[in-house]
Amino acid sequence: MVNRFGQFASSGLAVALNFETWVTMHIENTANENRRVVIVGASDKPDRYAYKALIMLKEHGFPVFPVHPRLVEIESIAVISDVSQIGCTIDTVTLYVNPSVGATLADALVKLNPKRVIFNPGSECPPLVATLESAGIAAIEACTLVMLQTGQF
Repeated sequence: MVNRFGQFASSGLAVALNFETWVTMHIENTANENRRVVIVGASDKPDRYAYKALIMLKEHGFPVFPVHPRLVEIESIAVISDVSQIGCTIDTVTLYVNPSVGATLADALVKLNPKRVIFNPGSECPPLVATLESAGIAAIEACTLVMLQTGQF
């Protein structure tokens, strides 16, 4: 017998487990719909962590706003060329840029006023952390991919 998930099920337990997993994923995705995420340093190259983060965030149901000065589109999502062009409430900004670029974003990030900014490995910038924290914005040194995979995002 094939269940509605396209999988072979010889017992009700298999269907129940698949349905339970589906419900959990649906609830998680619905809860994330209002938690907008900006990806600064977004990439259209599948081997880059910024690209992997974009895909994983989408899979988890987060609305994503990729930011890159030269790209136009990634995975059918319009790319914003500058953080200052974002005109909606943002929950999280995740940085995939080197510290010298990050330092130039202080004013725009404070004005954007997200709840938190995640500094992925290689993007750590102590002066930006200090500016964000003095503005009441949480600055977290972590990996977005690990946070998503472990349920900490």
